[in-house]
Amino acid sequence: MDREFRSDTRPRDELVELLMQELKRNRDKLNELKVQIDQTQLVVDREQQRNADIATELRTIQDNIETVPRQDIRVKYDEALDARFRLTTMRGQLEKFQATRENLESEQALLSQLLNTMQGIDVLPTVNETGTQVTSAGSFNIVRIIQAQEEERQRLARQMHDGPAQSLTNFILQTEICQRLFDRNPARAAEELNTLKEVASTTFQKVRDFIFDLRPMMLDDLGVVPTVRRYVDSFREKNDIEVKLDIIGEERRLETHREVMIFRGIQEQMVVARDYGNAAKLDIRLDISGERVKIAIEDDGRGFDAEAAFSGDETIHDPRIQSLVTLREKFELVGGNVSVFSSETEGTQVRMELPADD
Repeated sequence: MDREFRSDTRPRDELVELLMQELKRNRDKLNELKVQIDQTQLVVDREQQRNADIATELRTIQDNIETVPRQDIRVKYDEALDARFRLTTMRGQLEKFQATRENLESEQALLSQLLNTMQGIDVLPTVNETGTQVTSAGSFNIVRIIQAQEEERQRLARQMHDGPAQSLTNFILQTEICQRLFDRNPARAAEELNTLKEVASTTFQKVRDFIFDLRPMMLDDLGVVPTVRRYVDSFREKNDIEVKLDIIGEERRLETHREVMIFRGIQEQMVVARDYGNAAKLDIRLDISGERVKIAIEDDGRGFDAEAAFSGDETIHDPRIQSLVTLREKFELVGGNVSVFSSETEGTQVRMELPADD
């Protein structure tokens, strides 16, 4: 009996060991990052003080502009530009380290939660018709879903760092330029402020789009159908892709997790068709009229070997196939299914289906 129990729990034990190893790697990375962040923060503080000292010297030069040699002025302004560049660079490096640390801390929390859950699970043997025990792939599906979630978090962290975070850094630089120009050249300062306003407006719209892609508030307020319509309209405006959306059935509210799965499934496949399929046309059909919600997304872009998407081949690294495998596993968890039809010359069709309720 003991020998059979060890055999039955082997997949769980292997997963627990894998999680413990990953937690250790994460802790080591976090410790290294802490040292890098502390060192970089010291450099940033030193560069900030250097910039403040140079600013004081520049104000002294401005007060005595008629008596200071031109060469000395040129040298000091070159020094100020160099100091500003070094400070901006080090601030960007610090923000990158901090974003990475936050991402690793989130991953650490998820892994710890999963480890605690797995350590408290009793694995029961699955027996087929011949009486042979079968090892379940559920544990490995959990790992794949967790990995997909972390990859998404990494993508979002990179977008935040390269987008809004970088824009905020530029805002600080521009405001400092405006401050210096107000006394010496008010007209130029006004121009800089107008430029800053335009850039701020553009960045604000990007942040709003970013928040909508991350978690549209109207999904909770209005439901999945209006949210899908809004997303499709926005996608159509921003991309050179013809998008057609058909909604079948009267609008109705579903359980929150089902609405999220429907929206995310449509959103993800639209982005994948754009980024990896280079599609020029998208047809989306959302049928909420029956007991099961049915979704069909068809594109005319570059296709792929559809059989490989569900072959179970762990060596596959194609992001599109990985996305489909994870999508199918998520839908199967709630009694749904995902089917894919694709070829190199005929584009791709993804069909998703899940129960409208329990």
